[in-house]
Amino acid sequence: PALPVLDAAAVDLRAVPVGRQEDGSPWRLRLLGTHVLIAGATGSGKGSVLWSVVRGVLPLMCAGLVEVWAIDPKRMELSFGRALFERYGRYSSDPSGGMVALLEEAASDMNARADEFAGMTRTFVPTLEHPFRLIVVDELAFLTAYSPERDLRKRAESALAVLTTQGRSVGYCVLGAQQDARKEVNNLRNLFPDRIALRLDEAEQVDMILGDGARDRGALADQISPVPEIGAGVGFVRLETSPDPVRVRAAYVCDDDIRAMVAYALGGGTDARRAA
Repeated sequence: PALPVLDAAAVDLRAVPVGRQEDGSPWRLRLLGTHVLIAGATGSGKGSVLWSVVRGVLPLMCAGLVEVWAIDPKRMELSFGRALFERYGRYSSDPSGGMVALLEEAASDMNARADEFAGMTRTFVPTLEHPFRLIVVDELAFLTAYSPERDLRKRAESALAVLTTQGRSVGYCVLGAQQDARKEVNNLRNLFPDRIALRLDEAEQVDMILGDGARDRGALADQISPVPEIGAGVGFVRLETSPDPVRVRAAYVCDDDIRAMVAYALGGGTDARRAA
């Protein structure tokens, strides 16, 4: 089940609780100073990871120290909690333009922040003036490979490249999810230091996501059960600091949980905390 919403003072952007490891200990995901790629087949539980991350940083969102900018090509996963997001882009009559424009705005703001910080500091600490910005992209491959407009695909890839190569030192993190593990779908995957492989369709896709030799070291993501009650949210994590994969399961954030999160946010992070 969804994890409890913590007090803002207890939230650490270097270790956000999103589920459990195989040994029962908390699975904490680093956001500050990295970017995270989630890959998994349809129904593998990518939404569980995305919403558990949002839930984990919710108190800091209410405090003004974290902003989530959400891009939602499918219009189903993230739209349910749209009120939580500082910026929200979705597929509409302008197939990708609004979503790509949001990515470009994020890249532009990131560059402006980097210019402001140059020569002043090397360590980012979130403030009300300069909040940590989490850029959540629910279906990364739509923007980089499947969008019908070639120009928009190139613009999206360019903005993502800027964010993933320069953003982490100034408080930007891209959290991207995709179904297809192939390199031609996402040429930028090596720019995501931390990666999560949920259930994958084929054995060779494991190393595509987690790196060479990951499956031989135990990341059997292709053998995770397709039965949602058993396998949804189960995956293997490869962190920048260690080549050895760790088996994890993300908490399940249901519709009622998301409603309570919205109530929490609209209540200023106080009155609705118990409900969330």
